[in-house]
Formats: sequence, C-alpha cells, structure tokens
Amino acid sequence: MAARNPKRRHSVMAPAPSAQPADGQAVTHALVEAATNGGYAPSIHNTQPWRWRIAGKSLDLYAERRRTLDVVDPDTRLAILSCGAALHHARVSLAAQGWHAVVTRMPDPGDRTYLAQLRVDERTAVESSAMHHLRTITLRHTDRRPVSGARPAADVLKALSASVEAEDSWLHILNPDQVLDLATAAEQAQRIENEDSAWKRELAYWTGGTRPDGTGIPDDTIPDRVAETTVPGRDFGHAGDLPISSGHDKTAAFALLYGRTDGPASWLRAGEALSAAWLTATEQDISVLPLSAPIEVVSTRQTLRAMIANIGYPFLILRLGTVDPADAGPPHAPRLPAAQTIERS
Repeated sequence: MAARNPKRRHSVMAPAPSAQPADGQAVTHALVEAATNGGYAPSIHNTQPWRWRIAGKSLDLYAERRRTLDVVDPDTRLAILSCGAALHHARVSLAAQGWHAVVTRMPDPGDRTYLAQLRVDERTAVESSAMHHLRTITLRHTDRRPVSGARPAADVLKALSASVEAEDSWLHILNPDQVLDLATAAEQAQRIENEDSAWKRELAYWTGGTRPDGTGIPDDTIPDRVAETTVPGRDFGHAGDLPISSGHDKTAAFALLYGRTDGPASWLRAGEALSAAWLTATEQDISVLPLSAPIEVVSTRQTLRAMIANIGYPFLILRLGTVDPADAGPPHAPRLPAAQTIERS
C-alpha cells in the first residue's frame, strides 16, 4: 500500500449542515453509500464476510456464513473482526456525508450473525477527519512486499495507538526481542497449518488466479518469491505475480492489536480499531500488513498473549512500514458488487 497523503491533496472542507430531521430518501441514499464504502474494508483472505440490510433509517450488519473460513477461522474470530472493519468504514461514510448515526453492537443475543445496527437520526456537522478518512477508504490496500523505508516515527505510532484506543481496543508495539519471538511463532503457525490438508484446500480455494468472482487474493497481489524477512509472511503455497525487492523489513515496526475480552463483541470492536488505524496510517504514508497466521493457531496465539502479560487477548499482528508516496503499489484486491452484499427491505 502506497497512497499519497489525502491531506496534501485535498484541503477544501464540505460545509457543515445544520442539525435537522432525517429525510427518508436522503437517508436511504446515505445508507447505500455507507454499505458500499463498507465493502472496501480489509478482510481475512479477502472473503468479504459481511451482508448489509437497509430497513427505513437503519443499516444492519450481518456476518455472511457462506464467506467464512471453516478451517482457518472456525470460531469466526477473524470474520467478525473483518466485519468490524466494514462497520467502521460505514460509520466514516455516514459521518462524512453529514449524518449522525447511533450504533448498536450485537443487538440480538439470539442471533450471532447479527453484528450491528446503524440508525440515522439527524444531520450533523462534518468533521475534517471523517472527510479525510472517506477519501482514504478507496486508497487503502494490502501490500505484501518487504518495506525498506525509515521506521515509522514515534509520533505516528502514537497516533495509530490513539486511533485504536478510541475504538475500545489496544495496540502494543513489539520490542526487538518480541519481534524475534513473533518470527518464531509465525513460522511455527505456518508449519502447523501446512501439515493440515483441509487447511491447504481452503487456502487454495481463496487464493491465486484472477478471482473473477470478486473475492479472494489474486496472483498479482501475492509476491513472486519468498522474501527474506525476519517475520515470515503468509505462505500461500505458490508464487504469485507481484515482484518484490530484496528488502528485509528491518525498519518495520510490528504491533499487536488486542482487546480486554475474547468474544464476538471484542472482535467486532477490534475490527473497527483496525479500520481506524489503517486509514490513519495510509494518510501518513505508512503501509499496514495484517499477519493472522499466529492468531489462527491456539498455541501461537497463547505465545502472543504472553507478550502483553496476559492482560488481554491478541486478535491480529500488524506490520507497519514507511512507503514511498510516489509508488502506486500492487493492484487492489477485487471487490464484490454492492448488489451482492446489500439487501433492502
């Protein structure tokens, strides 16, 4: 991911609308836009495991079981986290359009797939951060190439941590010794998964090829060879088409995204935090590469938990690196048409 800083390209603010009752047709348009923008969110293996339902002034978010990973993610931890990222994208979209929305998370304890409801109630002032984030949504993407720029500055890492904490989650920046422990855990997790034939079949289904169906990870976003990095990236089982340099990630920072509890509500919030941090990072010319393999295996997940002294539960590892803003980066992963993920009552 190598997007130019939206702050440098856009300086005109949208006028702040005065508070007024929501008009039905305008609300429907805003909700469709919000769900459409939610579709650009990052997701495990680009499965896009969300489904939206528009009813009146409400936008309901559901986990779509047909696009979850039974082997890699049997408890749907990563699927719900992915849906949380889509939820935050939708929140950003509504805020940037000048709508105030009330968010209810896990609204029906009897339906685990019903993750959240956004209900629009009135017009509101547009904040500059929402406008910047909205423009960044379509720029954000995953770049699996090694990074070789300067280590992200301390104030940038602090800003990313603040964006995560604003979403009721936390970010722990790993020290050099913990990065080595992470490297061991990542290698162990991939070795365990590679020995599982069912895991390999599921991975093969979602990766490689040109992905004409709008999901999954195509070859042109997968490195053409294994990079010599300290922390190994995902082993997709085959070489892709994405050329990489001889970079070694020595200047990358690694961070652990975690929550205080380990359940669907915390996974959803962690996804919202991931989105907030990733949009902030993109605006600062910082690439984000999520590493989920050590989370997918119970034993290595426990190793990561020890890094935060068992005060919380690890949900995802993030590799953070400085990128050249003039580098367009690899192609973006495909997206499902909005018509396939949005329903109207």
